[in-house]
Amino acid sequence: MSVSVRKARPVRERFLPFALPQIGDDEIAEVVDSLRSGWITTGPKVKRFEADLAAYVGSAHAIAVSSCTAGLHIALTALGIGPGDEVIVPTLTFCATANVVVHLGARPVLVDVGADGNVTPEAIRAAITPRTRAIVPVHFAGQACDLRAIYEVALQHGLAVVEDAAHAIGSTYHGQRIGADTLAPGELRRVTVFSFYATKNMTTGEGGMITTADMDLAERMRLLSLHGMSRDAWKRYSSAGSWYYEVVAAGYKDNMTDLQAALGIHQLRRLDAFIATRQHYAAIYDAALSSVPGIRTLARHQDRNHVYHLYVIQVDPTVTGIERGAFIDALRARQIGTSVHFIPVHMHPFYAHHYHYQRGDLPMAEAIYDQSVSLPLYPLMSENDLEDVIAAIIDVVQG
Repeated sequence: MSVSVRKARPVRERFLPFALPQIGDDEIAEVVDSLRSGWITTGPKVKRFEADLAAYVGSAHAIAVSSCTAGLHIALTALGIGPGDEVIVPTLTFCATANVVVHLGARPVLVDVGADGNVTPEAIRAAITPRTRAIVPVHFAGQACDLRAIYEVALQHGLAVVEDAAHAIGSTYHGQRIGADTLAPGELRRVTVFSFYATKNMTTGEGGMITTADMDLAERMRLLSLHGMSRDAWKRYSSAGSWYYEVVAAGYKDNMTDLQAALGIHQLRRLDAFIATRQHYAAIYDAALSSVPGIRTLARHQDRNHVYHLYVIQVDPTVTGIERGAFIDALRARQIGTSVHFIPVHMHPFYAHHYHYQRGDLPMAEAIYDQSVSLPLYPLMSENDLEDVIAAIIDVVQG
């Protein structure tokens, strides 16, 4: 059936956005307290947020930064990645994961993913060359990668691991939270980086956090996050500080502010409840959509706690009779917002031109992308909103 025949039936009066943050009175009061205190840049609330998050994930060190992108950049810089080096990155991710490698003058080696959207150990192993220095696995959509196998590959080849956990705060692998020090072998050089962007499972508006078990690496990353200034330079305007500081590295302006941390302190306290709601809503989607022909979800694993930053469906046009783009348009006409995660990095013009990638190079990621639609899923939604999404999908598919 053609798209033109699939006229939109009224499903809801108001547009349902793809994502909205849930900000409560505690967050607002904490931000106001920071505004009234006069300390609105990096200060005591950032330190408090760092300590809270380190305790939550089970890591010895946490460094708050301005974004997950900044955290990935700082981590790779601290690990010494530079010109002539190669870093393995899955192609099914946001461009930032690969961009930071380019910024350092290194080469991002883009690899394929499995049926769950996560990079596979086999793809990593096949991409290793004498120039490979690090692996950046992405915990896609909120479900952990096969970390045990990835860590084994890294140890065998002497590679560092920088986990892009932008989607995965609160997620677990074999019962341990992503970012926990005890997840990885002690001899592995490993860093985890989280995102608190507005669409994420918890938010600071913009912002990110780096965790690691390695004290020396943590000190280096902390230094790089604030201009390369000597330790505790942020205190120089407090009663406990000193005007004197030294620049010991050419660092960056990547620090988090107390205004952001004021949000994060309370968002973190609510995170497990947010996750429980997302998992409940995902179960409702699962039950309702499992019987809709041509609609399926990506593979999931019982040994990993999926936190559903994204709820991704695959729309098979050979069954539904409608292409992905037209499907998205049809949902929008029914007042339902969606998105696509992600256009594979190797398909973007910059990477295709500079690194000679083309369609067909990484077929699983391409196949996932071609049929992917991310549905609205967040705690601010109601179950009635969820039912509207389901009704719209069934209406579109049944034509």
